[in-house]
Amino acid sequence: MEQQELTWPQAIQRVLAASPTPLHYRQITEEIIARSLRRSLGATPAATVSRDITVSIKNGRMGGPESPYVRVAPGTFTLRGPAARGDGVQQQSPTDVDDAEDTEPQYEIITSFGMFWRRIDVKWAHRARLLGVQEIGATPVDFCEQRGIYLLYDGREVIYVGRSTDRPLGLRLYEHTSDRLATRWDRFSWFGLLPVTEVGELKPLPGSYESAKLIPALEAVLVEALEPRQNRKRGDDLAAVEYFQHVDPEIETNRLRVALDERLRRP
Repeated sequence: MEQQELTWPQAIQRVLAASPTPLHYRQITEEIIARSLRRSLGATPAATVSRDITVSIKNGRMGGPESPYVRVAPGTFTLRGPAARGDGVQQQSPTDVDDAEDTEPQYEIITSFGMFWRRIDVKWAHRARLLGVQEIGATPVDFCEQRGIYLLYDGREVIYVGRSTDRPLGLRLYEHTSDRLATRWDRFSWFGLLPVTEVGELKPLPGSYESAKLIPALEAVLVEALEPRQNRKRGDDLAAVEYFQHVDPEIETNRLRVALDERLRRP
């Protein structure tokens, strides 16, 4: 009989119970996938894990059932008390910092981003598919209609910074395949504002943003995009919303066909 799939909370608790140290929610997500604790990951597995844990902690503070989770550092969690024993591993005793802020406010501004995506992995057209995944096995998301800012690179050098407002990201990038920059870029990065649902759809742009949330969002974008040498911390602030490029299936099929044809032509 096929084993019933664990819920997200069950999978999270199993991973934390088996770990001798607290884990970042990205590590928890990777363990859930590696151990096949869930088959259906949706489009936003890391964000789902982060949300489930932080909502549980917040509900406990507001008078609901006590959360099984303890936050020990930004984005890093362990299990509370007796729940910390599992799979024969004794969980270390963390410093309880539940009174700290649980959520990273820039997630409500920068909802998704991709770094150094390859131009040749996109089939360019007015409605090009810009496919990205949070984790291997997650549902691909098409960011063609995303709004935000983007950077074009020649190798690792930024040659252009643009914005996608009235025209979506896919169209703006497509325009750069035939304008004055057409021969000058081979990679691109982007930072999007439209929220992504768990099924991989883009929601409308929020009507407004709280000013206090803009500063950490802008800082996170600049650190991620520019990689300044004196910033020791890089990547963690936006880890839950990073998407890795997923090659357009049509391009992948064409590459396989070309490779097969070349092999068949060999003597």
